[in-house]
Amino acid sequence: MPQPSLSVGLNTIWVVLTASMIFFMEGGFALLEAGFIRSKNHVSIIMKVFADLIFGVFAYFVVGFGLMFGKDTLGLFGRSGFALSGSLSHLPTTIPHSAFWLFQSAFTVAAVSIVSGAVAERMNFKAYLLFAIIMTSVIYPISGHWVWAADGWLGKLGMKDFAGSTVIHAMAGFSALVAAQMVGPRIGKFDKNGRSQPFAPSNIPLAAIGTFILWFGWFGFNSGSTLNAEANDISQIAMNTLLASIAGGGSALLYTLFRNDKADVSATMNGILSGLVAITAGCAYVSPFAALIIGACSGVLMIWATTWFDILKIDDPVGAIAVHGVNGLFGTVMVGFFSQQGGLFTTGNIHLLAVQCLGAVTVSVWGMATTWGSLKLIRLVSPLRVTKSQEELGLDLSHHGLTATHVDLGVKTNSIPEHPILKKSHHTSFIRETVED
Repeated sequence: MPQPSLSVGLNTIWVVLTASMIFFMEGGFALLEAGFIRSKNHVSIIMKVFADLIFGVFAYFVVGFGLMFGKDTLGLFGRSGFALSGSLSHLPTTIPHSAFWLFQSAFTVAAVSIVSGAVAERMNFKAYLLFAIIMTSVIYPISGHWVWAADGWLGKLGMKDFAGSTVIHAMAGFSALVAAQMVGPRIGKFDKNGRSQPFAPSNIPLAAIGTFILWFGWFGFNSGSTLNAEANDISQIAMNTLLASIAGGGSALLYTLFRNDKADVSATMNGILSGLVAITAGCAYVSPFAALIIGACSGVLMIWATTWFDILKIDDPVGAIAVHGVNGLFGTVMVGFFSQQGGLFTTGNIHLLAVQCLGAVTVSVWGMATTWGSLKLIRLVSPLRVTKSQEELGLDLSHHGLTATHVDLGVKTNSIPEHPILKKSHHTSFIRETVED
């Protein structure tokens, strides 16, 4: 077996390292979402993120990777490479195929994790498992093929989405919009007049740690997409990523400070993430000054979009639709304005802007339509939503049989009436002590 060149070895280390950073972002998703929702559903959201990893990676290995990067069929989907089998000679040769798959599988899990937060606190776990498998094996890979595969139809038109503002974030964000609408709002989220009722986050420090983890992982997300440790623009990509994120967080902080006379920490965290989402498409194509503009606009846009979705009675406990969907689409379109090669503001050429708009809208609509169809099918075999009593009790107890935290006060009793949901749990005695506490 021939020894790999030094260049291939360095590239492999770089890709494996950055893929690991992206996988670590799942811890960020878990903590961020847990901090934003109520404490009775902490275990539930963490289980969804574990399910994304376990079933998402498996589904992508067996089916999704082949549909996304297999030999092309009419620019629409791949037809080879399932379970990394068959000829893979068309894939990048600067790294082993296994390293390329590893990096792409990390992206896949990030996509489905965006949906988990939008349907938190009320979606049936079995239904979510089925959807996660469909998302990672079919929905995400097919639209991803259009943009990132060598012969994908949007890529051939010239669409630029360096690390996935549309391929990952807009697609999954608008998928989350449909999922949240179909599952319905949480009990008590909207009053009888349709006004949104705020549910206080359970743990802001937990959400903040999650934000920092996601922020850290995003440097792997964007810079790692070079797939090349010797690329000249790695530092430029990282700089644009940082500049957009601070601009997004800064604009959200200042907007809430001057509008409400109080700086909103939740909006600031989502502003940082909005800047990261928006710059992901153009981090390798725009100037640092453009990155600041894109990030600053994204933070305010996120706040406005959150208000719009409340008016539409779409319940999104963590703001995933506004952060990922709206700003994924926005960031992709901004490449058409600010790209240093082909941007409207930099060259006066409108072609790239038109392609960016077409691609962003098409992939977003694909995410919405396929999610609607998938959930319609899933509804035939499993209810999408938990029962009222399960939701009121909390999904931690009703679906997973334990709470995230437990304070042992030494109370031991068998006199507490059993909740009908808890009778089926093998943790019944523990749960009854928890309820008593």
